[in-house]
Amino acid sequence: METKVTQLVGFASQPELAERLHELGHVGRVEYLVLEGEDAQRRRMRARTDRGTDCLIALPAGQALGDGAVLLLEADRAVVVRLAARRWLGLVPRDAASALELGYFAGNLHWRVRFDSGRLLVALEGPEENYLTRLKPFLDDGRAQRTTVD
Repeated sequence: METKVTQLVGFASQPELAERLHELGHVGRVEYLVLEGEDAQRRRMRARTDRGTDCLIALPAGQALGDGAVLLLEADRAVVVRLAARRWLGLVPRDAASALELGYFAGNLHWRVRFDSGRLLVALEGPEENYLTRLKPFLDDGRAQRTTVD
């Protein structure tokens, strides 16, 4: 099978796409195109998904591939970009109550997370700004602080 991509659908971190991708993921209908970091800088390429679909990508100027870029979203399948080296957003909750609320919030958004020494690490599947916008109430009132991720 071959898929031509001339425009991004969006990013997996966008709420309107995240829910649909979550539903398709439950029935095993999401394919991943794993790219090395330098390949994500390209706008034209040919690559193969983890399920063998050939993707012919020719994006217009101003659109760039990135972790979580949605290349295809159909009723019965999707193709999403994953970078080989995952980027993480680190958060440190103020206290146990904030940690519980932050974890619940991330879970409701179906964010991929990891826990590390009291930190919540959120896998970035799109522009970091999308995540920071959603986390603004936590960051503004001090329930969470950003931290560096090694």
